Amino acid sequence: MAFEYAVVLTGGIATGKSTVAKFFSFTGFMVIDADSIAHKILDEQRAVIAEMFGSNFVKKNRVKRKKLGKMIFADNQKREQLEALLHPLIFEEIKRLSTEEDKFKKPYLIDIPLFFETKRYPIEKSLVVYAPEKIQVKRLILREGYTKKEAKMRINSQIDIEKKRKLATYVINNVADLTNLKNECKRVQKEIIKDFA
Repeated sequence: MAFEYAVVLTGGIATGKSTVAKFFSFTGFMVIDADSIAHKILDEQRAVIAEMFGSNFVKKNRVKRKKLGKMIFADNQKREQLEALLHPLIFEEIKRLSTEEDKFKKPYLIDIPLFFETKRYPIEKSLVVYAPEKIQVKRLILREGYTKKEAKMRINSQIDIEKKRKLATYVINNVADLTNLKNECKRVQKEIIKDFA
């Protein structure tokens, strides 16, 4: 059965999910990454993408993700169109991987950035990587070179991080340095292992 031992890893854009995922996988946790599955499926669907949005979004058999991202974050209707195409395909692949993972009867993470937004996955436990919005904005400007307005637009396309924090089973606070984040990961890891014991 899929999702029995799954814990969703989620948060907001630029809260530090990728770093947390890396830490968990270094310490022996399996991490299923919805984003890398989405990238693979996006390229597989390049012909449909070109048909839907124009051939200028595809180059050398790959979807120009940054260009597509810019457009869909500025146009809700187009974003919904893209999600309607991709989300069912991503779901099926994650479900397949989860069914395989459940055979080991140990907890594992599924990294799903839009877990609370899509309400698609029947997973009970969630781990939210938390950083307040002002830190998210600062990181996006530094990391991606966005303007403050672009950063806010990306953040506002997701459920508010404060609300996600309230909905979570486990919370990792990523508001300080890397050492603090590692300690937070270790603390939550122990909780998860105890809960599934």
